[in-house]
Amino acid sequence: MLRRWWANDLPLHIMVWAGLVFILIFAYGPMAGLVIAFQKFVPTKGLFGSAWVGLDNFHYILSLPDTRRVIFNTVFISIMKLIAGLAAPLATALLLNEIRVKAFKRTVQTVIYLPHFLSWVILSGILIDVLSPNFGLLNDFIAWLGFDRIFFLGNDKWFPFVLVGTDVWKEFGFGTIVYLAALTGINPALYEAAVIDGAGRWKQTLNVTLPGIVPIVVLLMTLSLGNVLNAGFDQVFNLYSPSVYSSGDILDTYVYRLGLVNFDFGVATAVGLFKSAVSLVLISASYLMAYRFANYRIF
Repeated sequence: MLRRWWANDLPLHIMVWAGLVFILIFAYGPMAGLVIAFQKFVPTKGLFGSAWVGLDNFHYILSLPDTRRVIFNTVFISIMKLIAGLAAPLATALLLNEIRVKAFKRTVQTVIYLPHFLSWVILSGILIDVLSPNFGLLNDFIAWLGFDRIFFLGNDKWFPFVLVGTDVWKEFGFGTIVYLAALTGINPALYEAAVIDGAGRWKQTLNVTLPGIVPIVVLLMTLSLGNVLNAGFDQVFNLYSPSVYSSGDILDTYVYRLGLVNFDFGVATAVGLFKSAVSLVLISASYLMAYRFANYRIF
């Protein structure tokens, strides 16, 4: 028995423990630094030498005039991304599902999937050029139509929608693949029965296709609720500027400026801890909802 366990199970345990050690060191180990949220942290004094201030950092956060605006921006942008990020790939998957020319279908899938592999550092450089008010391709087209040029990345009214639109453009190809995979699981006999009953393509979509992928839609929607406070640091950081702080500043960029620009480590950690606590509640609620409405379970 011992020899069999040594030959079969021990390598698997070693593989699991390697991953666990990695998580303990890089995910749970740094959580000791959360004590900074309750200190007036001075790097030269360290965690044990810095003065303890209790909840003063949290009170200070709530007193800042920018805090409510930043929270609103984060929730507003995240919810718009959530809605658009579900609708765009779903609509695209339904359209691609109607295409019968496989070569064209695969080409479209590849083209829309490519932006997913590009980092926001690369995409931001492309978008800054495309959306430029002077020489940008989009503004040249707007001017050709006879309208005034728009400073998309420097206008408070346009910037949140630019974030949503570019995020959807980058990620909807990946979501489309998920929905296409779900569509392949629908029983073809249901379509055959619908055709016998006289249903056209539109009726088949309404009565067979959409009901067949409702569990996947509900699952992805509920799991996305846990990311309501994650509006996309990489994207915002590479595209925003002080001129759009009022509508584009989110919790992650706010923490970055407080901690690494203003060197107010205690307050920045307090904001991060607040965000993590709320995200934990939202993620827990989303998994409960996924289990109840989509029968999804982790364990």
